[in-house]
Amino acid sequence: MKHFKAFAALLVLAACGQGQESALRRPDVARPIIPYTIDFAADERVVQAVGTARARLAATVRPETAGFVESVLYTPGAFVEEGTPILALEADEERLAVRLAKVSVQEAEQLLARYRRIENTGAVSDSAIDEAKTQLQAAQIALEQAELRLRERTVGAPFAGFLGLTDVDPGSRIDQTTAIAALDDRRVLYIDFAVPEDAFGALTAGSEVEAIPFSSGAEPRIAKIVTVDSRVDPESRAFTARAALDNSDDRLRPGMSFEVRFAIKGRNYPLVPEASIVWGANGAYVWAVRQGRATEVPVNIVSRQEGSVLVDAKLERGAIVVAEGVQKVREGTAVVYDDSIGVAGPGLDALD
Repeated sequence: MKHFKAFAALLVLAACGQGQESALRRPDVARPIIPYTIDFAADERVVQAVGTARARLAATVRPETAGFVESVLYTPGAFVEEGTPILALEADEERLAVRLAKVSVQEAEQLLARYRRIENTGAVSDSAIDEAKTQLQAAQIALEQAELRLRERTVGAPFAGFLGLTDVDPGSRIDQTTAIAALDDRRVLYIDFAVPEDAFGALTAGSEVEAIPFSSGAEPRIAKIVTVDSRVDPESRAFTARAALDNSDDRLRPGMSFEVRFAIKGRNYPLVPEASIVWGANGAYVWAVRQGRATEVPVNIVSRQEGSVLVDAKLERGAIVVAEGVQKVREGTAVVYDDSIGVAGPGLDALD
């Protein structure tokens, strides 16, 4: 008895399946579907590169002259303004030279002043007055030279920035080759990165890119392209682009590595819901609705975008495809919009 009931149930299921298949084969039986109005969107390719940051201004500070260090005038890591003294060399001889030069200038001024007072009396010749002028000019130049040599005994910051560590201590003897400290204006960082040749023209001054530091816990930031190199490297087939990144919060450092991302827009393609794609023996296709009936349109998938798919297909803007209910239709099946489900896509104007 149990076997008979099971056999009867199978007969019923088979009959139902044949009935459904038979109904699908009848094109005049309208099938409810959710339509989608085709729109076009640009294909985007994301380019990824690795870049290295450098400070907007960077320099290794060195003395202009040799001598013994009298004092180090800064704290490593401190921010200094342009011209701030950071190191002083012993300068006793230079200070004495300035004093002596000032005396020479004073003497030359006094001599010329005496000559001027008696110039009209004939007691002094014009040539003597000219010689006194020359002596004064020479004394003034000597004073400027002495003052210059004295200024060279103090090393100042060439621009505003942050000073790094130093290995120079008071009492050390240094010369023009000695590196006192690194100076970086890191309030703005420049990120240089290589861009593939096929992306040439996609980046111009002012273009925005996403810069993601490799350091742990760092958040992505937006950087703006400053310039691109004037040529493509014939070996790597890439060119260098430079982006400026605001670092006013001082959380990043020169020398850090960044992943740089930007999108390149390509051709415009029809955009369809992912659920509308059907796979058959000949590949992917969608059901387009034309004159109220389903028509198979082959598609080639270009890219996927969050539930939607860009396809290369013979579909025009405003065309209607079956968004849901693809399993209910066959070639030539009549379709109707199912009011109980809702509208998919921008609208149904094309169905009117």
